[in-house]
Amino acid sequence: MVSRRNFLGRSGLAAATTMAAAGVSKVAMAALPEPVIQTTADTAPPLLPKNGRPYNPVVTLNGWTLPWRMNNGVKEFHLVAEPVVREMTPGFRAHLWGYNGQSPGPTIEVVEGDRVRLFVTNRLGELTSIHWHGQRLPNGMDGVTGLNQPGIPPGKTYVYEFVARRPGTFMYHPHADEMVQMAMGMMGFWVTHPKAKHPLIDEVDRDFCFLLNAYDIDPGSATPKIMTMLDFNLWSWNSRIYPGIDPLVVRQNDRVRIRVGNLTMTNHPIHLHGHEFLITGTDGGPTPKTARQYEITADIAVGQMRQLDFIADEPGDWAFHCHKSHHTMNAMGHDVPTMIGVDHREVVRKITQLVPDYMVMGERGMKDMTEMEMPLPDNTAPMMNGFGPFGAIGMGGMFSVLKVRADQKRGDYRDPGWYTHPPGTVAYEWTGTLAEPARAAAPPVAKDAVEVTVRKPGGGHAGH
Repeated sequence: MVSRRNFLGRSGLAAATTMAAAGVSKVAMAALPEPVIQTTADTAPPLLPKNGRPYNPVVTLNGWTLPWRMNNGVKEFHLVAEPVVREMTPGFRAHLWGYNGQSPGPTIEVVEGDRVRLFVTNRLGELTSIHWHGQRLPNGMDGVTGLNQPGIPPGKTYVYEFVARRPGTFMYHPHADEMVQMAMGMMGFWVTHPKAKHPLIDEVDRDFCFLLNAYDIDPGSATPKIMTMLDFNLWSWNSRIYPGIDPLVVRQNDRVRIRVGNLTMTNHPIHLHGHEFLITGTDGGPTPKTARQYEITADIAVGQMRQLDFIADEPGDWAFHCHKSHHTMNAMGHDVPTMIGVDHREVVRKITQLVPDYMVMGERGMKDMTEMEMPLPDNTAPMMNGFGPFGAIGMGGMFSVLKVRADQKRGDYRDPGWYTHPPGTVAYEWTGTLAEPARAAAPPVAKDAVEVTVRKPGGGHAGH
């Protein structure tokens, strides 16, 4: 469900507490922009610019854009690094670290040529910093702790200031205790819009963005295991897992842009059904038109951004997901044995006499698990529990739906519900007779064929 953002600006006593914790004077307190905190995981509508240069804003999937204030021609933002509770899907909440109440943090939107000033307050228990991934800026603003700046101590506020020199799609994340802080969810999106019509950046009707991230959270727990390098069990978009990921709602024939950034530990082949797209940009900038080709899957490596443009000219509900099959499941167990084809009936009869709730997993594959009401520990996301108009979808993790509708109004991002298929356009069961399949005859055995046995050194048989 899409709803308007629930901004909770901190003022009065709360603001005084914030500044006291940051250890700044009353004069400095007045100079800080008020931090804006987001408390919901809904997709917020685009934040239309009220001042500064105009631009066509983005929509952050299950996220929001950070408001700013103009101060003598400088666009000022306030980020607060802090522990957060992120609802990853209904009924499952994770204890993460993030910015301004959420993980990922809010999207920052500026215009090429803007001078930006970013106040960063640290409410964590350790040093932090922010690296502005992909930006051209003074070396001392690059955010690598110990190399370009001292770390921001707990309770302190640091300031970053630079000019957004080139348009494109970028990220921000710490470069301080990076393994821990990024594993806990500290990251955010950054979009720099072109200041004028750009020969390589087309105007679009709808512009979506989200980050790929991953966590290892044991069933029944809430805090990620930060030492995991490969065996993650929750693959997410903007720290949400399906069915907690909102759909991407567009009007038929809209020109659509989807910006995707990867801050996981592996690559992700992001695949769109029903349409072809062009990769029109990376974190290095717009892609030359001579280098573009139509794709239906874009492989996004670690630390990369990809900008996908297409015309949404096919109505329907189209799957949009990572094409690594294990990345479209939730709360995976890596040590579960394969039991396909094993007859459990006798052993189940005996076990259920002792354990009445015992359940067999995987005898006929895992799809049955999508329709079972399996008892789970508290605060555990079901493996695959998304349902569509025809039953269980059998997907979780990095999965959403592109909803293309002819009657969707311009600028309306509300979920229109499931697609109504025209008569005769849904796959159906065939009830007629089936012809026997033609089978190739086995090749004849030559009359003079000789069986050969090969012996290994030492007398063992190697085979025939």
